[in-house]
Amino acid sequence: MVFRRLVTLLGLTLVSMGVIAAPNVILVMADDMGYAQTSYYNHPVLKTPNLDAMAESGLRMDRFYTGAPQCSTTRATVLTGRTNDRTGVFTVGDAINKQEKTLSQAFRNAGYTTAHFGKWHLNQVHAPQGNPMPLSDPHNPGELGFDYWLSETNQFNLDPEFSRMGTVEQFKGESSEILVAEALKFIEAENEKDKPVFALIWYASPHGPMEAFDDDKAPFVDMHEFSAAHHGEIIAMDRSIGQLRQGLRDLGIADDTLVWFISDNGGLPTFGVTRGSTGDYIPGVIPDSTGHLRGFKSSFYEGGFRVPAIVEWPGHIEPRVSQFPSTTLDMFPTLIEITGLSPDDINRVHDGISLAPNFKRERKRRKQPIGFRVLGNFGWLDNDYKLIYYRDYEQAFVDGRFSTELMESLTKEWQLYNVVEDPSEQNNLIEAKPRIAARMRSQLDAWNASVDRSVEGSDYPEGRVLPLGRENPRR
Repeated sequence: MVFRRLVTLLGLTLVSMGVIAAPNVILVMADDMGYAQTSYYNHPVLKTPNLDAMAESGLRMDRFYTGAPQCSTTRATVLTGRTNDRTGVFTVGDAINKQEKTLSQAFRNAGYTTAHFGKWHLNQVHAPQGNPMPLSDPHNPGELGFDYWLSETNQFNLDPEFSRMGTVEQFKGESSEILVAEALKFIEAENEKDKPVFALIWYASPHGPMEAFDDDKAPFVDMHEFSAAHHGEIIAMDRSIGQLRQGLRDLGIADDTLVWFISDNGGLPTFGVTRGSTGDYIPGVIPDSTGHLRGFKSSFYEGGFRVPAIVEWPGHIEPRVSQFPSTTLDMFPTLIEITGLSPDDINRVHDGISLAPNFKRERKRRKQPIGFRVLGNFGWLDNDYKLIYYRDYEQAFVDGRFSTELMESLTKEWQLYNVVEDPSEQNNLIEAKPRIAARMRSQLDAWNASVDRSVEGSDYPEGRVLPLGRENPRR
């Protein structure tokens, strides 16, 4: 009880600073769940009662953007508060630089026990399904600040294998429910020791390959098997969210626990794709996963970045719907402010802001724009306007097959949209709003120059990027 007593003695000071004493923090992430795939957004076939209940009692963030439109790249932004290129994660599967200051290290330094459950995908390029991490992996979660981990490099579905601190275990059941059950057991044990917990629960649902229980697919029997299993995975994931919320109530710690749910990128496309390497055909997901938004996963249009997001913290967040533009880059700065982490535990050069004031009241405008940068595509979001330099990859599909030649023939173009008035991004304003475009282009250029310096290692004490298997990985 010593830790809690010390926190209680500091309580008045912490409260006066806007800091709540040592809440548990659980960050939950879906994998490839589109913006529109909840019933609170009136999806035509999906019912997500547990996410609906969470949205009803928490802060529903309707303009929440991932730091990148891909899996690994977004995960790096959550852990560091820095755009992905700064961290060495340039695309899917890249290993994060071990010189990065991570959110997990910050929580550990603050006296928390830190844990990761589920998909990792920051350790090995293009890892196949069924690849639990050995302890010798130089980029396993334990090397990035996690005291405990039950993880898989990439994908898993029913009856998954996970690596528990380097030892592979076979599980039976639905993977989302397994992860929540394991996380709750861990949180209970640590709280009994009077230790607050920072935990990531990173699902692999509803990412392909799709696999769901028959009962979960039953409402979608009229669909193609791929779409039925995709929606079945979301049903199971939503059920696990309910199990998490109920489990926290049963443990008597719901009011002392912040739960933040997001997806890692936009949803899957409606059109089918034939893999050039294998010839396998992957059907599209129907109904549309991104609703009225243009684009899907990997796109620089709204459907690639904008995802469902909810923060629930009973008694500390006024339930409401927010339209304030927010991002995964903001999670680290926000948690510094509301839990009292050391500001020195985030890299001085970072890209987010604290959303803590927004937990209490709706702010009208965001002072710091949001930058996006992946594989030579760039974006700059400044409140209502978004500037992108991008070529639309959807135009490179011919009869469902991706054409590298056609993709190379497409030219990148500067595009400007008012994403509040035109969320479907049908009206390119690059010619109609030259002053706005020029101002945003200048800001983007300055930010890109900063990111270029980061890529070379200028933000690290060593002044350069060290080899991946860095000595003394723990700070």
